[in-house]
Amino acid sequence: MSGGPILVFDSGVGGLSVVTALRHQLPEAALAYACDNAMLPYGLREDNWLVARILRVCEAAVSASRCVTLVVACNTASTLALDALRSRLAIPVVGTVPAIKPAAASSRSGHFGLLATSATVARPYTLGLIEAFAAHCRVTRVAADELVREAERWLAGEAPDPAVIRRALAPLWEDPLLDTVVLGCTHFPLLRDFLAAAAPREIAWIDSSEAIARRTAQVARGVAPRRGPGESHVTALDPRLTAALARFGFAEPRLLVLD
Repeated sequence: MSGGPILVFDSGVGGLSVVTALRHQLPEAALAYACDNAMLPYGLREDNWLVARILRVCEAAVSASRCVTLVVACNTASTLALDALRSRLAIPVVGTVPAIKPAAASSRSGHFGLLATSATVARPYTLGLIEAFAAHCRVTRVAADELVREAERWLAGEAPDPAVIRRALAPLWEDPLLDTVVLGCTHFPLLRDFLAAAAPREIAWIDSSEAIARRTAQVARGVAPRRGPGESHVTALDPRLTAALARFGFAEPRLLVLD
């Protein structure tokens, strides 16, 4: 292989859950990582501001990394800015959407949960996915923005707060028939073991990371071979983030220069 890396973008460390799937699907490919940690969390910010910000950060990261494919490993960014990114960038852009379709197909009871940020839970794009693929199901939508911070803390070396996790999940357990939960934020798979431990019964947890990796493998062309730690880019320097990125095979991050 020759060329540039595959660039994974997220607001914070959530995209690292997709990095794991990409490394499984494309073990020889070079990966780069970029995050807008200065503006975390995205899920609580205004839509028009977010679109402009996502375009600005992604264009800077694509230029800095010289990547050949951009993976937007963020549900909020994907549901808002995917079309705008594809119109502005000359490389393939792979987005992330909540795994509504596989959850509807696999739920035995026909009742599953969607655990996501406030923005993703309420967005028309998400409601369209539910209407298209899960109209025959009952879907309990739960906004759990606080879990984004817990995932960031976990990768920074701090234990997640069990009380915060229990509170975030509590609305899911009101119906004992609910048997599946869609992790509709890429941060949440990083907490999978903690989420499962807090559940009152066995639950199927579904996320989009493997589907994203398969799609990336289909569209990525001219990817550079993996040679040592991948480069990383951030919008705010943070030693805790540096340590988290190192755990996933990325070099010390560089500060992105935004126009």
